Amino acid sequence: MPTNIPFSKKNITDKDLKIVNKILKSGWLTHGKYTEQFENTFSKFSNSKFALTVSSCTAGLHLICLAIGLKKGDEVLVPNLTHTATAHAATYTGAKVRFVDINLYDGNLSVKDLLKKINSKTKAIIVVHLTGISSELDKIIEICKKKKIFLIEDCAHALGTEYKSKHVGNFGIAGSFSFYPTKQITTGEGGMVITNNKSIFKKIKILKAFGIDKEIKQRKIPGLYNVKELGYNYRMTDFQSALGLEQLKRYNKELSLRKKNAILYCKYLKNIKNLKFNNYIDTCSYFIFPIFLKKKYRDRVIKIFKKKKIGFSIHYAKIIDEMKYYKKGLTRNKNSKIYANENISLPVHSDIKENNILHISKLIREALNEN
Repeated sequence: MPTNIPFSKKNITDKDLKIVNKILKSGWLTHGKYTEQFENTFSKFSNSKFALTVSSCTAGLHLICLAIGLKKGDEVLVPNLTHTATAHAATYTGAKVRFVDINLYDGNLSVKDLLKKINSKTKAIIVVHLTGISSELDKIIEICKKKKIFLIEDCAHALGTEYKSKHVGNFGIAGSFSFYPTKQITTGEGGMVITNNKSIFKKIKILKAFGIDKEIKQRKIPGLYNVKELGYNYRMTDFQSALGLEQLKRYNKELSLRKKNAILYCKYLKNIKNLKFNNYIDTCSYFIFPIFLKKKYRDRVIKIFKKKKIGFSIHYAKIIDEMKYYKKGLTRNKNSKIYANENISLPVHSDIKENNILHISKLIREALNEN
């Protein structure tokens, strides 16, 4: 029987490590050629006009919020079931975050509840393409245009996700991606912002580097530059960029294997009583494969997974407006709460083999007494 199946597996090769080592030895660790190459390659991959490396997906979302001018007195709508980073990014600007319920069981923003939450103070909506499943973008875009609201895309889970043959991140004013260690490609920490708006691109480019008006290669005299606004140090190092670049070059194969594994899960998990999961979605990038169980069954599965050393996670176990920081005076959302109580994230990365998926599926059947 397969044992010790990890939740995520880094697709980093010896060649990748040699390039990183070469950069480290060179002493030129930032502002290097690999950062520019990574941005250009990512722009082509996502078919966006502009791409900018950032220190994290959270930093990218924060920069987008700053670039559209969010401030105190504005309100931003975000899903109640997401990583707290989505809400933090808007809160950093002084804006107030209000939480919207989600759909069961794709986990994305409920358009019905969204319409209830919009008011005259709503300046932006942040959609999250949870687990790699695209949000209902056509309906949300129509709402944003009608109400003159900015749309921001949190694409932390969505590298390779498409909506109507177009990569997500291209539908709103900008989108931010994550390269955290569990994600489809990793740079340790790090992220990427894409946009098709030139003014937003220019704004973010300055804001992510202290507000400095000139890049190093543009300075006629070293150290001679001007700071025209309050910026941040949200840059990515060159060796991180090299690591991300090499993985991105191989990502189409990685994505294909993730989709193949998702199909296998659908095959082996079908017709299990008390278990729910989404049917296979070809446009999903399958950051993870989510399943849903009532609490008593989830507890059983978790216990068995821990005993058998099966990697898993929960995305997410607690809705944001139950977090102490955001809790006061906010209304919990029914679907978000159900999702939080029932979901388990199964590993679906390219290193998972069919016998691993079969083994995991059998353990789930065992936990639900369906041997």
